[in-house]
Amino acid sequence: MQVLQKPVSSIFCASIIMFLLPPSLSSSLQPEQSNNQKMSPKLLSQITVHAFLLWVSMGFLMPVGILIIRMSNREECGRRLRIIYYAHAISQTLALLLATAGAVLSIKNFNNTFNNHHQKIGVALYGIIWLQALIGILRPQRGSKGRSVWFFAHWVLGTAVSLLGILNIYTGLQAYHQKTSRSIRLWTIIFTTEISFIVFFYLLQDKWVYMQKQGVILGNEPRRPHGHDKEVSQQDKP
Repeated sequence: MQVLQKPVSSIFCASIIMFLLPPSLSSSLQPEQSNNQKMSPKLLSQITVHAFLLWVSMGFLMPVGILIIRMSNREECGRRLRIIYYAHAISQTLALLLATAGAVLSIKNFNNTFNNHHQKIGVALYGIIWLQALIGILRPQRGSKGRSVWFFAHWVLGTAVSLLGILNIYTGLQAYHQKTSRSIRLWTIIFTTEISFIVFFYLLQDKWVYMQKQGVILGNEPRRPHGHDKEVSQQDKP
């Protein structure tokens, strides 16, 4: 574990430095393309593929993986816990692979001047998502001393990746609009609707057990309607 700490820390620090790099300095690395410059069909298709990969990865699989693992909070069946764990691991692995593919595509084909928020957040995410994956692999046994620290770090990084990923999809849509002058209204509505459903289910998970208990009293006896006792008392009268 100590062997991996240095490269992991280097990746994380490099990502943060690139995110904080001033636009004036980063833009000097490579001249920025003019917004009025017409894109080739090949470049446009590459941007579309990049957007699709990151949408599915950061905008869907990552938050869905969080919803899946939260299902284990009140689960006691060992078999179901294993299914939930593997579903979470598979979704996050797929998200990592798709995000990496999107990163490779952008590095090879795009003008990476890092002079806008989308590129800065993106490069930070690429580092953090790999750090999160390594932390997940190095998961200590339950009950060990470092388990609480690991859980906190895993939770913080997972939440940060999801939030920054969602934010970066919005900045990516805006960057696409600035480069192509094409409308992004429909895609923004679709993505916002998707995130709204995810947030709804996230909040519903906290209240689901509470909602199920609303119609139950002690002894698992169903709660009777308020007017039931009154009707019974009237029927008993001579």
